[in-house]
Amino acid sequence: MANEPPETELLLARAEDGDGAAWGALLTAEQDRLVRMVAFRMDPRLRGRIDAADVVQDVFAEASAHREVYFRAPTVPLFLWLRGVASNKLLELHRHHLGTHMRDVKRERRLEAPCTSSDTSAVLLVHLTAGLTRPSVAAVRDEVRMRLAEALDTMDPTDREVLAMRHFEQLSNMEAAHVLGIQERAAAKRYLRALARLKEILSELPGGLTEVRL
Repeated sequence: MANEPPETELLLARAEDGDGAAWGALLTAEQDRLVRMVAFRMDPRLRGRIDAADVVQDVFAEASAHREVYFRAPTVPLFLWLRGVASNKLLELHRHHLGTHMRDVKRERRLEAPCTSSDTSAVLLVHLTAGLTRPSVAAVRDEVRMRLAEALDTMDPTDREVLAMRHFEQLSNMEAAHVLGIQERAAAKRYLRALARLKEILSELPGGLTEVRL
């Protein structure tokens, strides 16, 4: 198996031989991280009616039904394979529930919601401005969102992805590098660069808004 600790390797070997309890233990170990990823990437318009934990249970059912696909060629850690299943599940949910309301962010941006799970700039925008609720910031809220959206769009797309994965999904440099197909050292450098750029962007926003959270 790929880059797994010894105890996980043992569980994987047992699960590959058909041990359901071992497979269940593997899924349980990754549950919290997957819930965090789904909650971060889910379109906010769905959060009131779809629970991230329920989505992860659907991911586990899908993964369990096709786990032979993973064991046929386990070239990435199990978590990253499960994360890929979760990404596909999110896309299905967005298409099903939002349908034609999913607009191209480059044509028309809805500041309160990203359009797809792959729209990392919009996801970051929603997360960073979630605290802009006090009446005292209402007058500049839309300006902050617009300026932050424009600034995020100027960042390198890969830097944005590394920032989202490392800082908000809490993936390791190795995991982010796997997902993006880059070297681990490059992922580390991109993360530091993106984080410094984001802090610079936030410092330039009007009003010195501490509600914009990093």
